[in-house]
Amino acid sequence: MAEKTKFAFCLFKYFPFGGLQRDFLRIAKVCLERGHQVDVYTGSWQGEIPDGLDVSILPLRGFTNHRRYESFAKRLSESLAAKHYDAVVGFNKMPGLDVYFASDTCFAAKASARSFWYRLTGRCRSFLRLERAVFDRESKTEILLISEQEKGFFMDYYGTAEERFHLLPPGITRDRLALHNAAEVRAELRCELAIRCDQNIVLMVGSGFRTKGVDRAIRAMSALPPKLRGKTVLLIVGKDKSKPFRRLAKRLGIAEQIRFVCGREDVPRFFVAADLLLHPAYSENTGTVLIEAMAAGLPVLVTDVCGYSYHIERAGAGELVPSPFKQETLNELLASMLTSEKKSQWQRSGREYVANTDVFSLPEKAADIIEQVAAC
Repeated sequence: MAEKTKFAFCLFKYFPFGGLQRDFLRIAKVCLERGHQVDVYTGSWQGEIPDGLDVSILPLRGFTNHRRYESFAKRLSESLAAKHYDAVVGFNKMPGLDVYFASDTCFAAKASARSFWYRLTGRCRSFLRLERAVFDRESKTEILLISEQEKGFFMDYYGTAEERFHLLPPGITRDRLALHNAAEVRAELRCELAIRCDQNIVLMVGSGFRTKGVDRAIRAMSALPPKLRGKTVLLIVGKDKSKPFRRLAKRLGIAEQIRFVCGREDVPRFFVAADLLLHPAYSENTGTVLIEAMAAGLPVLVTDVCGYSYHIERAGAGELVPSPFKQETLNELLASMLTSEKKSQWQRSGREYVANTDVFSLPEKAADIIEQVAAC
């Protein structure tokens, strides 16, 4: 687009290590690089604000998440009413959006599986209202879809027209590719963490420990054969409250095998230092970390409910835990993968798949669609 346009990017909260937040920032930077103005509206911002972004903090009111989200949506509407934007882009579900980046699963589908009484709660009704504002058949919001499997749920529950969905490719950054000095980096990081070269590192990456299945991972570690368990460390990199999971590890007698590391900028070093990526999530719309692991040549063990798990299966870069989830199955797969002779095959297959698949262009494709919407 030749002339400069103004975009409003809206999200409830920004912090540096969330997957949604990383996608938001990368899309915003592409739009800035193309000469557009990007104003950000958010309830909170942690970390530095990149050059070029004008960030407005809208104070949130309420003691519960759903009340705070409703408060944000109301204040956002008031803030936007006095200004003109060529496109309003939301990274959470809320009214008044021209474009929605669909990082979340379908709440209506999850709510339908809960009790009648749950569906009457203020929380449920609030989240359904926010979701309906985006996906209702009468809504004009264009939807940037990052998981094909969720489209059917939205169409079934809201009658959303299929042409409003725009499927994006995965969007990893090129620094996730296997490092040229991998052996050196592997040795350095293991030295920093006091983990011997003959020990296995099972890696988990991501914030939201409950959803990511950290409890499942700890139970699987405790079920390893004693000799294998003794030389294996579960390394969890992410931002969340670790106390309940530390208690679980202590109760199972494996506290020394579990390490928590707060969110880091040098995640590629951890991919190189590890022997296996474990991602036993309860639910996951995508799972970008799965693609990042393949790019780094790290075998993956993941639950099949993750939106990007099909990439692992298609590439032959690891194993999937089938649904319905059984802890015993995860336990067996973890033990077998740590002792398998197929490790080099999984590594090679993952790298080859990434080399021959578009897994980088999410922010550029998203910016293309935002520009198209703004031009209408």
